[in-house]
Amino acid sequence: MISDFTFGRVLIIGDLLLDCYIHGSVDRISPEAPVPVLLRAKHSTVPGGAANVAMNAAALGCKVTLVGLVGQDEAAREFRRTVSTCDTIDLTHLVQDPDWVTITKTRVLSGRQQIVRIDEEPSVVVPPATRERLVAAALAALEGADVVVCSDYAKGVLSNEVLQAVIRAANQQGIPVVVDPKRRDLSAYRGAQLITPNRKELSLATGLPVGTDTEIRFAALAAQEQFGGDVLVTRSEEGMTLLERDGRMTHAHVPQSEVFDVSGAGDTVVATLAAMMSAGTDLRTAMVIATNAAAIVVGKLGTATVSRAELSAALKSKIDRDSVIASLDQAQSMIEAWRQHGARVVFTNGCFDLLHPGHIALIQAAAQEGDKLVVALNSDASVRRLKGEERPLQDELARATVMGALRDVDLVVIFDEDTPLETICALKPDILVKGADYTEDQVVGGAEVKSWGGRVVLANLVSGRSTTSIVRKMKVALSEATRPAPVSSKPD
Repeated sequence: MISDFTFGRVLIIGDLLLDCYIHGSVDRISPEAPVPVLLRAKHSTVPGGAANVAMNAAALGCKVTLVGLVGQDEAAREFRRTVSTCDTIDLTHLVQDPDWVTITKTRVLSGRQQIVRIDEEPSVVVPPATRERLVAAALAALEGADVVVCSDYAKGVLSNEVLQAVIRAANQQGIPVVVDPKRRDLSAYRGAQLITPNRKELSLATGLPVGTDTEIRFAALAAQEQFGGDVLVTRSEEGMTLLERDGRMTHAHVPQSEVFDVSGAGDTVVATLAAMMSAGTDLRTAMVIATNAAAIVVGKLGTATVSRAELSAALKSKIDRDSVIASLDQAQSMIEAWRQHGARVVFTNGCFDLLHPGHIALIQAAAQEGDKLVVALNSDASVRRLKGEERPLQDELARATVMGALRDVDLVVIFDEDTPLETICALKPDILVKGADYTEDQVVGGAEVKSWGGRVVLANLVSGRSTTSIVRKMKVALSEATRPAPVSSKPD
């Protein structure tokens, strides 16, 4: 779990932004022009660009040194104030230039809907003297760093001279470099261990399509030829793809989440990758963890961070979901945790030997009755006692694995008795569901569930569907297939 990792120090250099948000509500159109009138409610600011990477890395538990460029203006003062709320980010290596305009992005929102974005940024390139100061600051900050992140927003800080100096010095000290790129020519990042383009950035840099897994692979190979390192492609709702230098390609699917705002999601990804690398984690594991971090942050409004606690909880939830087969003791603990959050627990049971549409209908109906569904399976020995020595056709682990893969099922337990009564009494479900081929008084455990305030539900079944009838048809078909052909009575 994330709580078990010890993260190191991450040096982040790149374009510094101040993200401003004007919140309000719109209930009329201006009489002066066909535009909405916003009744302003509040104004907020958060660090953006490379500073958002820094905030995300710090939220996970890293110590961060931030190198970048700000002006001598009110936006720079507000930028320092917002970043200084995190005491694990070192700002002593920031470069200040009186001729530079601190970059701001102001978003105007009505509720969760963004109406317009207003950008303010310098109209001049970073002068040579300032570039030299940036290089000096970065080299000074390299001491004690475990990972270097170059957060390139194409605003001028990461010029060729700065990139080459930072990457060369990091390589000499054996410090891995991760780049979030914005260039069409990726050769400027040569010497970095990893770049993290999104699909659009990868396509622009290589001139290749990136719609399918195969196209992603060829485009990533082309990117590797340009800069020589590993390529991690962020693919929005399709997750991420990692192509390593040895040719191995790995996909990570992003957990389903409600998307409110993708602002800064790439920052969260690169920060999480860097944090995991600082803890000595391999890239494939880091990618999987980063997909979960991204899924959390897109559910938040505006530029945001993912805390160590949030990511730990998300990963634990995923592990719990992937490990739905539980012992009775484990099931009791999990159900107790569910109930602490107000969940209603549904219970159903059966042999579920060959999963068929009748079973699916029962599971779906049961899931609709509450918040969490527990399915109890008869063990192999229990099935044999009930159905005969030829059953089950699949062993209990196979049946539990198939059942646990169903979206509606939250937990699978196996019981060895002839009935699930002991399991029901141990778990105390709120709702007990059986097929409508039973009457309520015939449902094992029904009286007990009612005694603690629960209820019994009889679900409609799909007629003509049962494992027994499927087995019978299979036997008939096999018998006909192996029956000797009749001998012809006609002479040759």
